[in-house]
Amino acid sequence: MGVVVILGTGGTIAGTGPDPSAPWRYTAAQLSIDQLVSAVPGLAGVPLEARQVAQVDSKDMGWSVWQDLGRALAAELARDEVDGVVVTHGTDTLEETALLLHHLVDVPKPVVLTAAMRPATAVDADGPGNLRDAVGLVRAAAAQGRHGVVAVLAGRAWAGAEVRKAHSHEVDAFDGGGAPALAETDAQGQWPQAMPVWPAALARGWALLALARPPRVELVCSHADADGWLVDALLAHSRSGSPTERLRGLVVAATGHGTLHQGLEAALGRAEQAGVVVWRSSRTAQGGVLSREGDRWPAAGPVTAAQARVALLLSLLSPVA
Repeated sequence: MGVVVILGTGGTIAGTGPDPSAPWRYTAAQLSIDQLVSAVPGLAGVPLEARQVAQVDSKDMGWSVWQDLGRALAAELARDEVDGVVVTHGTDTLEETALLLHHLVDVPKPVVLTAAMRPATAVDADGPGNLRDAVGLVRAAAAQGRHGVVAVLAGRAWAGAEVRKAHSHEVDAFDGGGAPALAETDAQGQWPQAMPVWPAALARGWALLALARPPRVELVCSHADADGWLVDALLAHSRSGSPTERLRGLVVAATGHGTLHQGLEAALGRAEQAGVVVWRSSRTAQGGVLSREGDRWPAAGPVTAAQARVALLLSLLSPVA
């Protein structure tokens, strides 16, 4: 077996707090990736390398961190001796980073994101187990020829294009938006010896991260009394700003299966006339918005609204990909 590389980006998994019995009182992104690895006895003797890419609370995730992570992943995945990579992350934006990597990873090796709902100092810290499981999954996947982007939390592996945070505070907080897990650990914490084929990464390549600033894509929500005021305010601000700050895309978290308040729909039409690309997602937990004949604006598919924003951003960078 080859080497598993662990790239740290911070998050609750690296968080610490003053009281182990009060896990909600903590500061994220305090422990280094080396400290996290050394706290997992099950990783002793496993050929590992660890590298700190960033140290952020994932609520503050952004383009510059994604650029650093992309560069690190490209370099590590290109090494012949590396079987795959684990990325430690915060839970708040994990689904966005997972979707981004699903689009970009262009090497047939496993990339596994993991995180924690409890800080490292909590009595019931889940980070060590998740990190052990993530490393184990990279090794099992490499041995079985499985590759792509997945996320591992609470003993289950979710496809990177499907995973989303489904609960705000429970330890088992993630699901696939209605899609089943790709695999689960057994009572001994082992992954199945015959896992299904993982969804293939889209292999669009790391060059899409080259711009210093990405196209501006914002999220709006349809709701009772949604009269489009916010969209018009965004357009007004965009017209008065610099060209690099111009609004390029809007994802609307629509009601139900992509329905929109008539006031918001009218404002989105004005945005489209101003050259803004509009996509529809859903504020509903499962199902997303699927394409139907006669749609005025494209449907984002089963992904969350936050993931749809990432997909639209990448589409603007590479519309023919």
